[in-house]
Amino acid sequence: MRITEKLFNDDRAIELPINIVVMLVVGMVALAALVAIIPPPTKNMSVSIVESGENGTALKSGNTVIIDSLSANSFDIDVSMSVVDPDGYPVRDANVVLRGLGGVATGVTDDNGMCDLFTADGAPLSLGSNQNEGTLDLTISANGFYDFEKTNAVMIVRTS
Repeated sequence: MRITEKLFNDDRAIELPINIVVMLVVGMVALAALVAIIPPPTKNMSVSIVESGENGTALKSGNTVIIDSLSANSFDIDVSMSVVDPDGYPVRDANVVLRGLGGVATGVTDDNGMCDLFTADGAPLSLGSNQNEGTLDLTISANGFYDFEKTNAVMIVRTS
């Protein structure tokens, strides 16, 4: 009977449940800290070219620029675009690059997700003598978003 009394009167068994609870709380705090440092998920962005046209002329809606034969060897273009996230909110401070046909235009989106690009005067675009059309490629990158790349984003067409 002495062994049974010893077993029921032993206070050391109370420590086990308390230790389990303490370990569970510490584990949950560690898990919460790990989840807090995980970066937010990356999203896609939606890009639309609002207007485009030859520099110095009225911009027209769409992504096609019409160039006459006289200026096809050296010309500049203007392109206006909008960048939004999947929920329709503007993407701010996105780096925008439009390149092709021997020229490049760079810009950054504003607070409304809009960006106006102008090809540089020092490196104008040009179509070859036998080339009646050409395209420009668009690349956009922003924090928290997948990079957007579109080949043939802007079409340049020569008229006679």
